[in-house]
Order: sequence, then C-alpha cells, then structure tokens
Amino acid sequence: MTDSTTTTNSGAPVASDQHSQSVGNDGSIVLTDHYLVEKLAQFNRERVPERVVHAKGGGAFGHFQVTGDVAQYTRAALFQPGADTKLVIRFSSVAGEQGSPDTWRDPRGFAIKFYTPEGNYDLVGNNTPVFFIKDGIKFPDFIRSQKRLPGSHLRDNTMQWDFWTLSPESAHQVTWLLGDRGIPSSWRKMNGYGSHTYQWINADGERFWVKYHFHTNQGHETLTQDQADQIAGQDADFHIRDLYAAIERGEFPTWTLKVQVMPYEDAKSYRFNPFDLTKVWPHEDYPEIEVGTMTLDTNPENYFAQIEQVAFAPSNFVPGIDASPDKMLQARIFSYADAQRYRVGTNYQQLPVNAPQSELHSYSKEGAMNVTFPPASKPVYAPNSFGGPHADAERAGDAGGWQSDGELVRAAVTLHAEDDDFSQANALVNQVMDQDQRDRLALNVIGHVSQVTHPEIRERAVQYWRNVDAWLGEQVANGLPPLKTTAGEQVPEPTPNVGDWAQDHVPEPAK
Repeated sequence: MTDSTTTTNSGAPVASDQHSQSVGNDGSIVLTDHYLVEKLAQFNRERVPERVVHAKGGGAFGHFQVTGDVAQYTRAALFQPGADTKLVIRFSSVAGEQGSPDTWRDPRGFAIKFYTPEGNYDLVGNNTPVFFIKDGIKFPDFIRSQKRLPGSHLRDNTMQWDFWTLSPESAHQVTWLLGDRGIPSSWRKMNGYGSHTYQWINADGERFWVKYHFHTNQGHETLTQDQADQIAGQDADFHIRDLYAAIERGEFPTWTLKVQVMPYEDAKSYRFNPFDLTKVWPHEDYPEIEVGTMTLDTNPENYFAQIEQVAFAPSNFVPGIDASPDKMLQARIFSYADAQRYRVGTNYQQLPVNAPQSELHSYSKEGAMNVTFPPASKPVYAPNSFGGPHADAERAGDAGGWQSDGELVRAAVTLHAEDDDFSQANALVNQVMDQDQRDRLALNVIGHVSQVTHPEIRERAVQYWRNVDAWLGEQVANGLPPLKTTAGEQVPEPTPNVGDWAQDHVPEPAK
C-alpha cells in the first residue's frame, strides 16, 4: 500500500476524497470547494470525440525487424538491412461505434506507427487489400450509408445496398466482406495490407510503386456468421481481450511483411489502373518480396493515453517513401491528420504516443495544449538569419510527390484495358473460392439483401451479383424471400428499366 496524499491537479493536498464542503445542516454545497469542482469538471471532459470511422479498436506496442534486403527500392531507414524499429499498432472495426461488438461483419483497420530515426511513418491500412470506393470525394457518403438512419438511429441494409449498387466499384470489396474472409477470428490471426499504392525511392533517386502485405504467422483464421453472432452476444470485446491476453501470456504475435514492387514506368501501360484502390496487383506480374517481421510484445499501460489518443495519418511519410496518384490516398493525406487535430487537439503530435523519437525542429507554434517550445533565441519563422532550422532537399529526398508527369496521370485514369468493376470480384469467386465457400457467400448475401426493404434497390443488388458472377446472381435472386409489408401498406413498384440500369453500368469486355 502507498502512503501518499491525494492532491489536486495543481499539486495541493486534498482534505477529503469522500465528502464535499457544505453549509449548515441542509447539505448546501459551496462553490469554494475547488476540489469538488475540479473532479466534476474533469469528469465531464474525460472523453474526446470518438473516431467517426474505426471507433472501436485496440492495440499494442512492438517492433519491426528487417530480415530481407529492399535497399535497391527504398532508402527509408526503417527498411534497411538489419534495422529494428519500434512501433505501435491499432486494430479496429470500420463502421461500429466504440461499444459495438468486435465480431460484427466489417473490415478491420490495421494502422501502424513506426518510430523511425527519420521521423514517424504511419501506414494506415485494413485487413483487405482493396476498398469499396476509389475516390475520396465519395468517402463521407459511403461511411454514412454504413452508419445509422437519422430518424430511427438504426443501421439499415437498404441504405447500404442503395449505395453499393449505385457504386459498382464496390463489388470486389463487398465480395471479400460477405465471403469467408469477412470476419477474422482474432486480430492476431488476420493479414494486414497497406491497401493503397505507395511510392518508394532509393538512394539514387529511382522510383518504384509498392503495395504492403503483412502475413500473419499465427495462421489465418476466420469466423462463420453463426460463430460471430454467438460471440457478439457473449463478449463484445472479444478481439481486444484476445490480443491483450495473448501478449500477457508471452505469446507475442508476429507478421511477415512482404511487398509487391512495380517499376515506375510500368504504371503508364499496365492493363488496369495500378492506383485504383478497388484493385489488387496479380502476384504473377509482381511477386511478393520479403522485407521483415513485425512483433507485438507490449500491452499499453493506459488504454486512453496510448490507444484512444494514438493518431495515425498517411501524411506522415519519411525519406524514401511517398504518395502515389491513388485518389483515395490523396484524400486521406488531408483528412486523417485533420480529423486528429479536431478529435484530439491541435498539438496531438506532442502526446508521448504520437511524438517522434527522432530530433524535432518544427516551426509549428502555439495552439491549444502546446507543451513544447524552442529556446526564445530561436526564430519562429523561415527563412531566417538567426540559426533556425532550414529545409534540406538532399536529406529529405524527393518527398512531396511523384515526378510531374501528366501522361502518367492521364494513362492511370483512363487508358487501361481491364478497368472494369467486376472482373476481379469474379476471379475471387471462381479462381480462389471452392464450391463450399461460394455456397456460404451466396447464403451471406441472401441473408444481408433479404433485409433490404426497397424493391428497386433489392433488384439492383441482384443484378450487382449477376455482374459479379451469373451463377451467384441466380442463387441470390432465387433465395430472396418476398418483400414484407405492414398492414395496409403497398410495396412500391420498381421503376422501369432496373435491369437496364445495371447492365448500363457494366463496362465492355477488354479486347
């Protein structure tokens, strides 16, 4: 036991933890009881706004050890042979709120902050290599369609399928989501992906396009819908508990990082847009190259300080790593850091879990909760003549974007032979899944679409799956129960040409 005296936040000793000051015998409390006021005011403010996306999650600390040699592709210090870099990771679900069950069918976030000697590098990914949309302008609409109705405050399959069927580029990710890989059994037993295409730059200034793949070494395992539903009713924090308990037992989970590397010039003529977040790169074209091993070996000491307040932003690059023309990545480079400034505070990067472990020489100044500052003799502007830090293009490398190559950008957007929305989803169904997996996918789709209450959207959902695969579409069409109506309510007729709408959104086959 300790023999320390309770203090106020300003360090003064406290007379009582149990009784507030009052006047006379009627119990009237006085505002001069500053400790009572401090406790209640602090209590009212102990939460920060939860994340709009990825609200429910958990994480741990660990390190990344390089075991391969990719120096020919990037000069980033954390990926040089023998490098060992500390990190923090946060796993999460996407659509659910903080109290939602861990085992809902939903993509899982896989966000890593590497504390490199050249600054923090944040890799913000998921447990799937693709996403529902390819342009950040649609992101708020997509997330709202997965959240709750404004009136009933209930999640709604009709709303989800309305968005998905009006956004056919979602087909690849929805096929992942509703298939066997849609619900991981554990964060320890799922893969992680950078998802986006990034740029690597080597010591000679050569540029490459790269995709990250973290393969779990615990064995990839998933849950059936029935298993997930049962767990959700018994333990809403199943995945948080599993990770924490495993690390406490000394069973430290590991992942092997491999990358696909595309030569810079290949992007100009590749058969589909390599910067499209709804696409994967075939491994026969760009095989995986081993980089190293990530190990998680330390649980957080305080969840709020180290996991709730950890702030990831894909704008946190380091020399040797940069962005690509991926339109979703471009939007996230702005939106993630902006969300953290709103959610945690202007100076969120000064918090210990977010602070770089390399030397910091920033001209950022003041703002709420600013706790670090340079000596008064250092100027707070640049350029200056008084010894303040100065930018160094040679040290920073080519950070700030790819070469200004209009032809590359135009080709990446419009000139690829296989830039359709359904072919890779079809390949996932027919070349990766066996018949039992296809049957379960069909049942999951039927179960999900059966809750859609709008006939036109339901018909679009059927056509959506016909576009993915004709057999699968027929299974869905034949398996859906009739629409239910309340007494006296007429089910509106679908508008004419519903089938024509879906057919009009199927690109012509590549020639």
